[in-house]
Amino acid sequence: MTVDQVSSTHPLLPPTSEDDRLDWLRLLRSRRVGVSTFYRLMGEHGSAAAALDALPDVARAAGLEKYAPCPVETARRELDAGRRIGARLICRGEAEYPADLARLDDAPPMLWARGNATLMQQPMIALVGARNASSLGTRMARGLAHDLGEKGFVVVSGLARGVDTAAHHAALETGTIAVFASGIDVIYPAENTALAGDILNKGLLLTEQPLGLTPQARHFPARNRIISGLSRAVIVIEAAAKSGSLITARNALDQGREVLAVPGHPFDARAGGCNMLIRDGARLVRHADDVIEALGPEADAEQPHQAEIDLPPPPAQKPAPKRSLRDTATLHSEILNRLSPSPLAEDQLIRDLGGNSPGIAAQITDLEISGKITRHPGGLIALSN
Repeated sequence: MTVDQVSSTHPLLPPTSEDDRLDWLRLLRSRRVGVSTFYRLMGEHGSAAAALDALPDVARAAGLEKYAPCPVETARRELDAGRRIGARLICRGEAEYPADLARLDDAPPMLWARGNATLMQQPMIALVGARNASSLGTRMARGLAHDLGEKGFVVVSGLARGVDTAAHHAALETGTIAVFASGIDVIYPAENTALAGDILNKGLLLTEQPLGLTPQARHFPARNRIISGLSRAVIVIEAAAKSGSLITARNALDQGREVLAVPGHPFDARAGGCNMLIRDGARLVRHADDVIEALGPEADAEQPHQAEIDLPPPPAQKPAPKRSLRDTATLHSEILNRLSPSPLAEDQLIRDLGGNSPGIAAQITDLEISGKITRHPGGLIALSN
């Protein structure tokens, strides 16, 4: 079950004190607590402090002994390190948190930001594409980024080689946001260190990852959901049939964003993904006016900021059925038997099992804490590798 599928009379407000902020960070950084589990624990226990107190018992019920949440000292060191480099930790529900991103059920609870955070209050458009982009591809990226910037849009991309780099360079003067798959203090790829410095001075660097983290392959799909989640539209410029840019496009579709693509020559493998997107209904892009036309009235629409986060009601309002250890083990087996390494929507799994949704959701959380299930962006779950 995804977070936004259950109405709640218990909205989650952002932290109001430094201790609250520290508790949020501790909960989010605790072992085997991902974004969905963070929100579920907050919904069940009402606060990060209460969730932290309950975590060892939750882990023990999942068969994980000697579990300890993220230590206070570890979270405090991260906060102090961020402040030393001029980064700010922005929590979902705070005024600076981007409104479009906040509407997603798997929005990051906290974002590290360096630079001009007010850019996140302006309309944003993502430009993504091949790292080994052709000269035509990079020229197209520069042209679109420049013209969209002139029309009042902030350009969002991922600081990668090729299309991302060209888009950031072209939008430096009008506003650009680079979303990292690494910690806010780790520039990847290293060759874009100077570009990251320029963006820091004129734009914004953003990530959900802890300071010091060097990105691994699994961090990029999570980064891509933020790129598309920030943006009202995603434009793909040169992307192979199997590429990270198409993951971003799929995220955008799941998030209700407009997907646009620049066509390419059929013989160029770098254009295969873009041509497939157009074949399947994506809007064809020749210049910035095509993007403005695709967005329609939304191009100038002011959307109110969502200050509160709707979460599932706590168990006291929708109690999960009590189960014996044998029944719990049986349910765990049924859940695991229906999963595979290929991600499946959690709400689909709950429907397939045909049981009490809060009860099954709680057992899924137990299996995640025990390391048997892995969560993926978009409310998807799969067997852990």
